[in-house]
Amino acid sequence: MGYEVRRRRADRQVDPEPTDVLAAPATGAPTLPYTAEFTGRGEHVETVVGLLAREHAVAVLGRRAVGTSACAVQAANRCRADFPDGQYYLDVRRRGRPRSARQVLTALARILGTAPPTSGRPDALAAAADALRGQLDGRKILLVLDNVDRPDQVRALLPPTARTCRLLLAGGPALVGLKGVVAHWIAEPGTSEAVELFATAGGAAPAARVRRADPRTDPAVGEIVDLCGRQPRTVRALGYRTAQHGWRHFDVLDALRRAVQTPPHQRLAVSPAARLVTERDIAYQALPREARRLYRLMSLVPAPVDRPTIAALAGRHPERVTALLDRLAAAAFVVGAPGDRYELRPLLTASARLHLRDADPVRARVAAQARLTRHLARRAERHAANLAVLGAPPDREWSLPLDDDPYGWFDLHQELLLAVVRVPAGAAETLPRRVRRWWFRLAVALCGWLAYTERLDEWEQVCRTVLATPTADDRPEIAGWAHNELGVLRRRRHDPQGAAAALTLAVNERGRRGTAQARMNLGLALLDLGQLDDAVEHLEMSRRHRSGADRAGHALTDLGLGAAQLARGELDAAHHHLVRAANTFRSVGDARGYAAALTNLVLVHAALGEHLDAAQAWRAALREYESVNDPTSRATALLNAGATLLSSTPGQARTAYELLTESRRLREQTRPSAGLARTLLYLGDACAALGEHTDARRHWADAATAAEEVADDQCRATADARLEAEADDRVT
Repeated sequence: MGYEVRRRRADRQVDPEPTDVLAAPATGAPTLPYTAEFTGRGEHVETVVGLLAREHAVAVLGRRAVGTSACAVQAANRCRADFPDGQYYLDVRRRGRPRSARQVLTALARILGTAPPTSGRPDALAAAADALRGQLDGRKILLVLDNVDRPDQVRALLPPTARTCRLLLAGGPALVGLKGVVAHWIAEPGTSEAVELFATAGGAAPAARVRRADPRTDPAVGEIVDLCGRQPRTVRALGYRTAQHGWRHFDVLDALRRAVQTPPHQRLAVSPAARLVTERDIAYQALPREARRLYRLMSLVPAPVDRPTIAALAGRHPERVTALLDRLAAAAFVVGAPGDRYELRPLLTASARLHLRDADPVRARVAAQARLTRHLARRAERHAANLAVLGAPPDREWSLPLDDDPYGWFDLHQELLLAVVRVPAGAAETLPRRVRRWWFRLAVALCGWLAYTERLDEWEQVCRTVLATPTADDRPEIAGWAHNELGVLRRRRHDPQGAAAALTLAVNERGRRGTAQARMNLGLALLDLGQLDDAVEHLEMSRRHRSGADRAGHALTDLGLGAAQLARGELDAAHHHLVRAANTFRSVGDARGYAAALTNLVLVHAALGEHLDAAQAWRAALREYESVNDPTSRATALLNAGATLLSSTPGQARTAYELLTESRRLREQTRPSAGLARTLLYLGDACAALGEHTDARRHWADAATAAEEVADDQCRATADARLEAEADDRVT
């Protein structure tokens, strides 16, 4: 009965897949084997044959499993006739483990009939190597050593005999720079060569009942081999199995795509095709366990990343991660990037994601995502805080700890941060809860940097991504934050109507402290629209909702109230609020806010006839802007200074003209705004005061055009009136 069961099982067994690259001689002798179904690599084979004709020691190098053995053996077979005294082959890796230098010399001594080394001491190894050289000297022999993992395995044989013998090595990146050896590097085969490997292996499989498209002409196969990393053994195995089972190429491609593209935190059954790819990845299997884990986890990182972030992702000590990265880099799994950063090789990213889905449960993947997002969020918050200290926009709120070097850190990691925050469509809706919290904090800090650097389109994308998450529906304060950001963004884009609409939603959704910020921004948007009474009302409510400890928030509200009351002509009240705002900003160290308050005080003092105080205010404001990177606000300060000088001290028209010219230069670096139109208007006035009437008319005409573009009717009417008056004067 047992014999019958074993017989039936044997009958069900299929032929082994043709994934071996070498065919050993039937005699088992250490003579040169032949390659099995060698495909492509013609240029590399020709190069190696040429090197063997003139060099004594040649090494075919590449990462493991890219075909170095097949290429070396094929080249050796091409030049058999050049070595009539013998061609010998030795695999220096036994049962997957590298042989020692003594074991290598012992095996070669057995092949060539010399004395083996008596021990593993350097002098014994050198004596055995000398005996081998004496046996080889003067003879045309080709010695092929395959799967050389470490330089010490072959160092005793170098340099080889200086006459007719040739030494051909096949190994990995560790042999780079080996003295006395000319190296030739090969990478993964190209897409067309990998497709040919896939088709050739499929042709050796038993005929399937399902009729298949020719792999060489099917575009799906090209993407399949790329998702496999174009690793020859894996491509061969998948091609064989696809033909054997009659799988359609599109179905195989779809299974691999889903395994790679489905977010890691979502469950997905691993398909047979995807599991086959991971099982046949011998380069991955040769890595230590911790290095394999780090390789898998790095597939969660969509951009180059530095060592501290990789350590946080893996949950390991940075020194240990450094050693693992060195191992992965030596094996050509990862490559370096500027700023001491690392990333997976692009060709291996899909393969790493397949290994991650196959080897790590969902819980482990989510934990790694949470560690990565938490680390990035904390660092981004620290660096974003410095932007606030250096001068954040006056309509934003900050309450973060301090750190240094905000510019360099954000610039270096911007690709990573944007990729983590701007998750693919639909993925944000399914982010695990433990990831979502830190993801939102990262989005808040990132928006602070994007706002500071005027990257408005990316800022808007991040805000809309936050609004698309279910958390924004469940927690109104998060939706309110996003609407508040969009409102501020639209004010930056000179869309006060859209800003008011977004900020109205923010007011209805935010909590007490958030409502204060949103109401202040709404008041400023209404001020832009000319709705002064409503603006003052919202600003007063913002001040009442502010916490007493929020000194910076109170200063911002006082600044807005001062601007609104200045527009209403309530000069004393405006002076009171602006002075209080300036004092608070100065005490908390906010140079930008202090300069903004002084800029508005210039107009108040000028309207009150306090010209000396106005001059002191604009000079102080310009001094502050020398240390603040805010060209728009500096342009406003220059405009106010120039306008004040023209109205109070006509004899300083030349100074006013210079100030206004600088303001215009700064304004023209940004999109058209009402500030540019008013700057051109006062530039015309300065030219008229200097007697340059032609330039004055040109500036007034430009002011009218710019005011029409931004719908500033008051400025356009004033410019038209100046032009008409100038025309009447000329007629008179």
